[in-house]
Amino acid sequence: MTTGISLVRENTVSMKPPRSLWVSFPLGRPLGIPLDASFQHRVIKAALNLLSNAKGPVLEDFLEDVPTIDETSMTTCPVSFPKNFDDDSWKARLVKEYTTLQPWYEMSLRRRDNRTLVGISDLPPGKNIQRLANYLDKNQRPDDIQRLKPAIEDLKDYYQEAMIAQPGDYDADTLFNIFWQETQLGAGLLLICKQYQQSDNPDLQLIARMLAPRKAVSKAPESDLD
Repeated sequence: MTTGISLVRENTVSMKPPRSLWVSFPLGRPLGIPLDASFQHRVIKAALNLLSNAKGPVLEDFLEDVPTIDETSMTTCPVSFPKNFDDDSWKARLVKEYTTLQPWYEMSLRRRDNRTLVGISDLPPGKNIQRLANYLDKNQRPDDIQRLKPAIEDLKDYYQEAMIAQPGDYDADTLFNIFWQETQLGAGLLLICKQYQQSDNPDLQLIARMLAPRKAVSKAPESDLD
């Protein structure tokens, strides 16, 4: 018998695991705020309680929202993302942004004794950012699905680790909004997500939900989706 915690409701509905508890927390924090043991225990207990259901699929909502964070105590993201570009192509914008992040990512890597989540793709992030840019400049939907998801996860982890290069506590919602609303990579992923959403193929529509969370899509300006 199995149970689990879901951060993306749409994916869970599509995949139909035996038992899942959906939580409204930021991605990467399935138990809520770190160091809040009481809250985390309630989440775990609610997930384990689903085992009382002999048959599935079962999907229930956790009724508590993530505890409020004192944002005044949070560390500010150290990266200043480029706003002006000499060349308006996706390749120029993404490569410049990636280059800006490199020293911050390397600093983050040294601070964590070379531990990183980057590396599930068979290509390095620099190659993946260029491949993604080529698709965007040609206005083509990526066709190598097997490589697409790990490539994008690597790039998102690369950005995230660069954004938390300095020691401190970071507000997950703020980092989420910076990535999806202020970076060229976030804008590009939302555009690719829309391309998959517009497909008549249900499998490709599912890929769209895996590429960008509903919260990011709902907040995206119309200009980012054109």
